[in-house]
Amino acid sequence: MARYTGPSWKISRRLKYSVTETGKELGKRNYPPGQHGQRRTKLSEYGIQLQEKQKVRYTYGVNERQFRKTFNEAKNMKGPQGENFLFLLESRLDNLVYRAGFAATRRQARQLVNHGHFLVDGHKVDIPSYRVKPGQVIGPRERSSKLSIVKDNLESVRERLGFITFNDNNNTFTYTRLPERSEILSEIKESLIVEFYNR
Repeated sequence: MARYTGPSWKISRRLKYSVTETGKELGKRNYPPGQHGQRRTKLSEYGIQLQEKQKVRYTYGVNERQFRKTFNEAKNMKGPQGENFLFLLESRLDNLVYRAGFAATRRQARQLVNHGHFLVDGHKVDIPSYRVKPGQVIGPRERSSKLSIVKDNLESVRERLGFITFNDNNNTFTYTRLPERSEILSEIKESLIVEFYNR
């Protein structure tokens, strides 16, 4: 299954969850899209688990194969599998570029990384799914830092999460540690995703 590139607002309305984490999608019409969107539907246990999985998958913008592979990798880590799974997704380069404020959305961050605008420890990396390790330093290339879209996004940042340390002098940031569960996706119940794959 290919990565979804359609309208994200429609997905958010269908899942009743803001996949961009802004909440704007549900502001005006907080019911599913389509002709029958306002009908009441009761989900089965499987449907609830599937919906929770889809929330996370669309939030990080990964395809089903990548998603399952990352989930299986989380099995080999110490600690709860569900939490480890979210931490691995959070360690993706495109996600960290978004979290640091270089992009307004994860899709925009993915495109910036794809076009080779970012360096990891001084080396160009153009793979959005690149797994960043704690302690690595990420920043835009010299000419990329002058892009108007990057400047505008950085100026609009109010605060960053605790696992990112930003250096205002050279617009680089360090991924200092794995995030804590309370810092990311508070509405997600990762135990349902574990149940979905282990059923």
